[in-house]
Parts: sequence; C-alpha cells; structure tokens
Amino acid sequence: MFFGTVLRIVALAAAFSGWSAVAEAQSAPKVARVGFLSASSLASLATRVEAFRQGLKELGYIEGRTVAIEYRWAAGKVDRLPELAAELERSKVDVIVTAGPSATRAAKQATTTPIVMAFDSDPVGSGFVASLARPGGNITGLSILAPEISGKQLDVLKQIIPKLSRVAVLGDSKEPANNRSLQETERAAGALGLQVHYQDIRASKDLEDIFQIARKESADALVVLVSSMSSTARVQLAALAAKNRLPAMYWQPEFVDAGGLMTYSVRLEDLYRRAATYVDKILKGAKPADLPVELPYKFDLVINLKAAKQIGLTIPVGVLTRADRVID
Repeated sequence: MFFGTVLRIVALAAAFSGWSAVAEAQSAPKVARVGFLSASSLASLATRVEAFRQGLKELGYIEGRTVAIEYRWAAGKVDRLPELAAELERSKVDVIVTAGPSATRAAKQATTTPIVMAFDSDPVGSGFVASLARPGGNITGLSILAPEISGKQLDVLKQIIPKLSRVAVLGDSKEPANNRSLQETERAAGALGLQVHYQDIRASKDLEDIFQIARKESADALVVLVSSMSSTARVQLAALAAKNRLPAMYWQPEFVDAGGLMTYSVRLEDLYRRAATYVDKILKGAKPADLPVELPYKFDLVINLKAAKQIGLTIPVGVLTRADRVID
C-alpha cells in the first residue's frame, strides 16, 4: 500500500512536470531570428545598426527575448559576402537585412529567405526587384533614389562658389544607378547654367590621373556619384580633393568624416530604422513580393569647416545655418 502510494505520487509529479514544461513552452514567445549582412564592419556602420535596433525596439521587439540578430561582416572583403550569406542561409534565419547592393546581391544568389534592403541606389536596375511598387520576388526594402538630390547638391556648391561654371563628376559605369544619377546631375547643371565633365572611376589607382584631368579642364568643383568604388576610396578621394584645392560634394556623410568638404545626402540612419518595419511585416506573414520599395524623405547637409579652411574656402553663413551637422 505504501509503495503504491509513493509510485502514484512520483507519477503525478512526473506528469505535472511534463505539463509544466509543455505549458511553459507554449507560453514562451517565439524568438525571431534576423540575419544582418554587410560588406563593411560594425565600426563603420555603428550608428546605422543602432538605428535598425531602435526601430525593432519601437515595434516591441526585445533582443534576446523576442528577437535575435545574427551579424555577418565582410570587413571590406567583398568576395567573402557569398560565403557569409550562405552561413545565414544554413542558420535558417527568418529574414535577412542587407546593408547595401553588394550584400543584397550575395544574399539573392545564396538564399530564398526573405531579404530586406536597408538601402540600394537602383533596385530595379540592379535586378533585385521587378518594380518599386511590386517587387515580385523575395527582396524588398528601401532605395536612396531621389532625383532632387542632384539639384540641391549643385545649388549648394553654387552658393559657396558664386563663379562656379564647370563641374567634374566622378562615377562608376559598373553601378546600375550611375547613368540615371549622371543624367539627373546633367539636367540640374543645365538649369543652373553649369558645364559637366564626367570621369569614370575604373580603379582607385586611377584617381590621381582623374584629378589631373579635372585640373586641366579647369573644374571649379567636384561631385562624386553613388558607387561602392568611391566609398572604398573615400579617404584617398578627400585627400586628393584637398591636395588639388577642389571643393567636393559627396554622396554620403562618411566622406566628410574622412576629411571631405561636404555632402547633401539621404539620411541613411532613417532608412535603417525604417528597415525594421519591413522585418516586422515579414515576420508577421507578409511576403516581400507584395511590399513596395520605399524612397527616402529625410536628407542631411554636412559640412567640414576644417576641409574648407584647408583649401581656402569660406562657407557663407546662410549655408552654415542650414547645415544639419558642421564639423569644426
């Protein structure tokens, strides 16, 4: 009798333990797994990553409890991206966020997992989506396409260089958005009565020659179009612009932080924050094919006064007061 009672108690305890485990498993929230793929390093993208994490937090996600982010950094070695994208595919993340075209292309080739572009210069031209309104595949996200940027960039240059007449434009013909960006720059230049002289960046070793050509053509200023090539060579570009005393307008703030003169560009931190809304929708069942690619609506003017002083340029007070950030 005693042993029978003991056995019943043990059985009940075991059953209760099992029920508790099941109930606990059922009540525990599912942890969403998000992959993050970048050709750069955490150090260079820290503010953007923080913007993305903040976007998730605002949507109710708690890292370590309801969402886990798996980062893969190529640290400038673009050829590593396919391997890193494959790692994320094998780890079975629910969605992959890509930090730029190179990462998006690698993820596209390695996986059928939903992909959210934190930014791309021309998603249609890159072959990532069928159209901005109807992406049609497993990729969606945000684009930095903004035709008004070219006009604003040249207008600011005109204000700080009243006699501006000839502008050297650096681009990369291998970039899908290059032709469109150049056309928009030429159109804006025509409206301001400016001449544009385009130079294609084939490799960073050619930059010295490109600046010599710009000097021979009596360029008054330089505009650098969106390209991964120019981004990689931003320190060299800023140094050469200073050496040749050529005021330069760049396509992202990192150039100005590296010693460049100025940028009027898309606020990329805002795009990364908005990327979190795509992740949220996909985790809740939405398909990338049905989520339209969104365009930017926040822009920043950043000016480096040290770089201006280095080339003997005075920035008008009216321009400085409109700047979102000034580096002394």
